[in-house]
Amino acid sequence: MGKTHKEIVETRVHVSELVLGMHVVRLDRAWEETDFMLQGFVIRDPQEIHSLQTQCDFVFIEGRLDTVSQHSAHPTRSASKPKSSGFMGMFKSASKKQPAQNEPVKKMAPRKRVTYINKVDVGTEMPFAAVKFEDAQKTAKSIMSGLRVGRALDLNNARTVVNSCVESVLRNENALLLLTKIKHQDEYTAEHCINVSILSAAFGKHLGLLEGEIRTLALCGLLHDVGKTRIPDAVLNKPGALTPEEFKLMRTHTTHGRAILMGTSNSLATAVDVAYSHHERMDGEGYPRGLESQQIPYFAKIVGLVDTYDAVTSDRVYDKGRASMQALDVIHKHRGTQFDKELAEAFIQMIGIYPPGSIVEMLNGEVGIVVESHPKHKLKPKVLMVRDANRVELAPYQHLDLMKSPKDSTGATYQIAKEVPDGAYGIVLQDFVDQGLIMSAPIPETSEEPWND
Repeated sequence: MGKTHKEIVETRVHVSELVLGMHVVRLDRAWEETDFMLQGFVIRDPQEIHSLQTQCDFVFIEGRLDTVSQHSAHPTRSASKPKSSGFMGMFKSASKKQPAQNEPVKKMAPRKRVTYINKVDVGTEMPFAAVKFEDAQKTAKSIMSGLRVGRALDLNNARTVVNSCVESVLRNENALLLLTKIKHQDEYTAEHCINVSILSAAFGKHLGLLEGEIRTLALCGLLHDVGKTRIPDAVLNKPGALTPEEFKLMRTHTTHGRAILMGTSNSLATAVDVAYSHHERMDGEGYPRGLESQQIPYFAKIVGLVDTYDAVTSDRVYDKGRASMQALDVIHKHRGTQFDKELAEAFIQMIGIYPPGSIVEMLNGEVGIVVESHPKHKLKPKVLMVRDANRVELAPYQHLDLMKSPKDSTGATYQIAKEVPDGAYGIVLQDFVDQGLIMSAPIPETSEEPWND
């Protein structure tokens, strides 16, 4: 070891590492874009830490830094970097991933502060979730239609419905995630807003955010596209490609959204940031301001990512919805350029290849509906089997937990071959929800282990 020197420096600290007594001298964005009145202060209250964590990714503190000059006679060799196996490989080797030596320090998402455990199974939660989902959709439609005719935004009503959805997500996110798979092209904008809200809440839970942060994030998701109420319907719902002028007009929904939310009484600063910045990109090529990655608010990064996922998987007037796997592939390919790399990888891990509500075909030809995902085993969800190998309706339906390696009539282990579109083989997800067929009791004990792990 060499000689140690001490000097006064500014040190960049991730907001997850903040503690009382630190002297914050600079943020990762302009002070004017935050709620802080003083430009530089010593952290005296835990609430100040919370505020920094919700508005910034990292800050600069003043302190002493020990600098050590090292002269090792045996420098460590840099490990060879394995080739990327695509996002499918993330589900098989996530626990083995190690940072390469001599690699520059990367900005990481905040450390998981809360580990959530589902309190009920998806069948128990589904009746409550279905009611809250319907209420949320009505509220989203009311918000969007009201703003179009000049009515004020009812923020209290928005918060109430969002909080109800968050409560459901915290009990078991699989129920509402399943419901977000039901798509209606003619109701895309309002439906998209509530889907983004729910997906954001589930992602916040996966990231280990505090409950209050999850509620704020979900509200931001609900309100992120309110600026589209200022876009002419002829442009918003145009079935063909937009002209350059129309595309430029469409982009103004971010600035319209900022203005709408800033003009709302008791408006939420974080929601303003998200509405304004959810189309910014990590490479600085986003809009409306072309922000660099470190300038983009953390919640805007989350909502922007979720926004893309739901849009890609939805039927729109100009595009047919694609399978979840295709949407995740888009996110994987653009991680680090369009999306925050760490957040993109965490989101892919949360959704999994076959999220709740996916209609899946087995290798043996049988078909089922994914009703619940295992947090750590996304390739082996719980499935309600509804068609036999000849696509004939099963009577009764059969529940399988692929984690238990169930066998079919030939003795082969059930394994998912692919996801098929909603409506394939006469299977319409909405029908199963409406008839209460997803609201199943725990799987009958056909193996040593029960339904709940």
